[in-house]
This record gives sequence, structure tokens and C-alpha cells, in this order.
Amino acid sequence: MTELTLSQTVARFAVKTAAGELPEDVRASVRHRVLDVLGLCLGGRALDTSTAALAFVAEQGSAGRAHVIGDTTPVPAAQAAFANGVLAHSLDYDDTHLPSVLHPSASIVPAALAAAQDNGASGDLLLAAIAAGLEVCVRVGMAGYDPESGNSVFFEHGQHATSICGAVGSAVAAALLGGADEQEVAHAIGIVASLSSGIIEANRTGGTVKRLHCGWAAQAGVSAARLVRHGFTGPPTVFEGRFGFFQAFLHGEYRPEAITDGLGTDWEVPRIFFKPYPANHFTHTIVDAAAELRRQGLAPQDVASLEIGVPAPVVRTVGDPIEKKRTPSTPYEAQFSGPYAAVVGLFGGGGLGAALGDYAPEHLTDPARQELMRRTTVVADDECTAIFPHQFPAVVRATSADGRQWTAKALVNRGGVDNPLTDDEIARKFTDLAGPVLGEAAARDVVEAVAGLGTTTEVDDLLRLTAPRTNESTEETR
Repeated sequence: MTELTLSQTVARFAVKTAAGELPEDVRASVRHRVLDVLGLCLGGRALDTSTAALAFVAEQGSAGRAHVIGDTTPVPAAQAAFANGVLAHSLDYDDTHLPSVLHPSASIVPAALAAAQDNGASGDLLLAAIAAGLEVCVRVGMAGYDPESGNSVFFEHGQHATSICGAVGSAVAAALLGGADEQEVAHAIGIVASLSSGIIEANRTGGTVKRLHCGWAAQAGVSAARLVRHGFTGPPTVFEGRFGFFQAFLHGEYRPEAITDGLGTDWEVPRIFFKPYPANHFTHTIVDAAAELRRQGLAPQDVASLEIGVPAPVVRTVGDPIEKKRTPSTPYEAQFSGPYAAVVGLFGGGGLGAALGDYAPEHLTDPARQELMRRTTVVADDECTAIFPHQFPAVVRATSADGRQWTAKALVNRGGVDNPLTDDEIARKFTDLAGPVLGEAAARDVVEAVAGLGTTTEVDDLLRLTAPRTNESTEETR
């Protein structure tokens, strides 16, 4: 019997997943991720970049069966996937898998929703396809994780694993929703590998292109699945081949066992971290530790100096260059600033501890917040470095004006299996994002509908609930 290639192994797992019963914890996790993405897309529609992405989609025409979340105009599935992927990733509020350090749901869920609508797939198949797509995405990402350096090889090469691996997972999900067999799923992977892309220089020097990445990944996945149906094929050795995915992206430095070991029995999906705060995930424990100092009795105006200790690889993202991180000029820059995260924690944030409003432009120019950031440094901390990247820990130390020393540690991120968000907190995050767009009652309807995916809720009905209602229709439904 011929040994299966990596793409064929993944395809077999995916088709078995679609045909079988998902473990209940996986089903529950997928429903939560659908709800999370719906909220992110609704909350992200107000951004200028979202307006641009939606205008781009409108230019492509409206002959299709899928919908952009928050809209009622049908569009082609690939375009809906693109728009929803852009919306889902644009607030820096989407979930994260560790230690691969990629954001899987912001591409997989949009691709799956679009493909499900395009193919008239059931809610049950949608859950299975998302589960398979997420699992494949993070396992391909883990294949590029180097345990010795404790970092992603993708990242070290300047590549955005979120979009590169997200395209692969999106293709798997979209193919399953189109009824693909093992060979067709493998071909979809073989095709989408040539469509995968994403570089992360914008994290360093600016630009909004990163917000496109999950959109392109979702679009690529849907397109690859459709191209297979039209007769295109991909190489069976697309992952491990001499000129394959891992050679092209990682120069052959990868761990195939991260893809295959426990595939189908040991699920990564429930281990993906939800984000409680709308900011770069490295900053979350800084918010938590600073909030703990506030609970200990330290007031922002009493801080003489503040030191943030983080894992050594994190310093370049949240603390370098320090003068820039102390003076964020846009909400996006604030989301990647360690000093600003400490400000949010010490002043006290909204939502689950930090909300979108805490990163509003008026806060960036508040003299009290600016003064606190000027007194803040970011350093590498050995204890935090030893834990990274399985968590993104932080230690915040302060000296108050009266000379007292204060210390708070947050070594475990909220939102992961070791410190999970409750069902109510996940719903609260959604309603905080969706309520201002839909209204509180309509937002609660979406929460209930997502809970019924796989049993009582079908995909078209769910997407219809995400479109704002007119006053007349709202009155009729009361």
C-alpha cells in the first residue's frame, strides 16, 4: 500500500471529520468561534479599511449566493469570503493559537460561511468543515514552529503564518462544504498552496495591508475549492516536495509530525485562545498585570516609574522603538504598545477589561495617560521568556511617588484553556461589538441562533440575522 503524502493525510482526516461525529467540546468551540467572528465583522465595519474592502467587493458585481456579514446584497462566494476575512481581522480582536502564534478563525470561518451559502450546506456540515479547517490551519502553522528557538520560522522569515496557513485551512473547509472527496480536498490544498501569501513588514513600518491578509486567505480557499470542481489539480507532494510549500516558505525547516501526530483524535481547536481585549495578543497580560496593580491600590497619578517585563521576543513588537510605543498616534499603534496597555489596565478598561473605546483617539491625547507612558519602559524578563510562546506573560513593576515598590504578574492569558472565558463572557464580547450595529435585542437573537447551529439553525437564516433591521421590520418582529 502506497504511503499517503501529507496533503493526502490531511484530506483523509478532513473527509472523515465531515462524515462523522465531532467531539462535543470541538462542536462547542466552533460555535463560539462563529459567534466571535460574526461580532468582529459587525464591529469592524466602521473602519475606513472596511469601507474600502466593501467598495472593492461591490465593484466585482453581485451575481452570487453568499453574503457579507451585516449586509443583504448577495455576492459571489469568494468575494464574501474576502470581505468577511478583512472585517474579522481588522480589529486585532480575533483568536490566536499558541505556540504557532497565528489567528485561524478570521480566515477559516469567513471562507466556510461563504462556501456553505454557495452550496446550500447544512449547519451541521458547516461546523464539521470549520473544525477541520481550523485544525489543519494550526497544525500546518505548528509544523513551522521551532521548539529550540521558541518562535515561528514563518515569522522569522517575515511571513504572516495567519494568512499563509489560513489559506490552506480555508481551502479544506470550502472543499468539504462543496461535497469534495479525499482526492478533491487534496487537490484544493495543492492549488491553494500556490495562492498562499502574506508578509508582516507592516507591523514594523506601517500600512494597513495586514488587514487584508485573512480576506485574501479566505478568498483563496474558496477559489481553490471551486477551481478543483472545474478540473484543476494540485501536486500530491505539495507540502513536503522538493519545490513544495515547506521548502518555499521555510527552506525545508519544518516538523511534519506536528501535522500528523494525533490528527483526528487530539484536537487543537478547543485550545485556540479567544481574545478578551481588542489589541495585539502580546499586550493582554500587560493589561491584566496593570489592572492588578490598580486593585492593589496603585493610582495612575501616583506612579513615578513603571517597568513592563515581557518575553524577549515580544519586546520588539510592544516596546521597540520605545519612544514610538510611548506616543501612539493612532488606535492601531496603541493596540501594539506595551506602555499603552499598562495605561488601559491602570486607568481601568471597559468590556471584559479593555474595550474598543479604550483605544479611541481622544484617550491617546489625554495628558494623564501620556505622562504615564513617558514613565514606562519595556524590558525582557527571564521568567516570561521561559514561558513564551505557550503563553504571552507579563510582569509589571512600579515605583510610586512615596518610594514604595509594587509588582503584579500575569503569567497565563485569559481566553485559553488554563484561564478560559465563560460562555457569558464570549456572548458579552459579541453583544458589545454587535449591539451598536444591530441593536441589543437583535444581537441576542444572533447569539441564540449560533447556539442552534447543527440542530435548529441553518446558515442562510443565521447570516440574515446579522443584517441591521429597518425600524419597520424591527417593530414587526417585536
